[in-house]
Amino acid sequence: METRYAHHPDDMKKYTTEELRKHFLVETLFEADQVHLTYTHVDRMIFGGVTPAKEELTIKLDKELGVNYFLERREMGVINIGGDGVITLDGTEYDMQRRDGLYVGRGVKEVLFRSKDANNPAKFYINSTPAHHTYPTVKIDINQIDPLQAGAPGTLNERKIYQYVHPNVCESCQLQMGLTMLSPGSVWNTMPCHTHERRMEVYLYFDMEPDTRVFHFMGKPEETRHLIMSNEQAAISPSWSIHTGTATSNYTFIWGMCGENITYHDMDHVKMSELR
Repeated sequence: METRYAHHPDDMKKYTTEELRKHFLVETLFEADQVHLTYTHVDRMIFGGVTPAKEELTIKLDKELGVNYFLERREMGVINIGGDGVITLDGTEYDMQRRDGLYVGRGVKEVLFRSKDANNPAKFYINSTPAHHTYPTVKIDINQIDPLQAGAPGTLNERKIYQYVHPNVCESCQLQMGLTMLSPGSVWNTMPCHTHERRMEVYLYFDMEPDTRVFHFMGKPEETRHLIMSNEQAAISPSWSIHTGTATSNYTFIWGMCGENITYHDMDHVKMSELR
């Protein structure tokens, strides 16, 4: 597990492109038979990819978190963006097809990940946050979610927002997690943009062709920076930063948030005239 530390917005003004990518971009999340996790000190979110192919995988962290097992004091959300797989929680199996989600409450001791076909492995993307209470584990089927419709073709941001770990679907301590699909011909997400001083966020971009690139904008609204991102890469967004992007084609992204509340619409909108 890699650790990323928190940064003051004034420091970011001095970063080169290489330094910006080093601190806020995670380039490798999914690798066959590997667990790749990043622990950001921004609200202590842990995120990453678990890709079982030939082997069954688990998350083994103790010294890093000062606990006896990973979810002793944490909750976790999972969305599968790969082939069919199975997650086993303390002996109970959950079939996980592509785009299925799972909320896992605090206190689950054994979490096992496996794929049904090693040639088409599952890709389990996880977000985990500290938890103060144990809520029930919930399997989430994307086909049973009524998505929010947002944007329009004329503004190149027509999209469907699927809320997975959200009060409309399941209870959680502080984790929110969902998936947004852009329609063909649309390339902008979350524009006009916003910040939310009370929550941080992580974006995972995927469903992209090899030559597709996302231009992910971040930073204070009056002094923005950008990351150029490829398929299946993630960006860390501190509470003071905008988080919006455009790309050379449509794409899908997973958003995960944690912080002071679980109110989805608690955000501070930024006027277009304020962006620099």
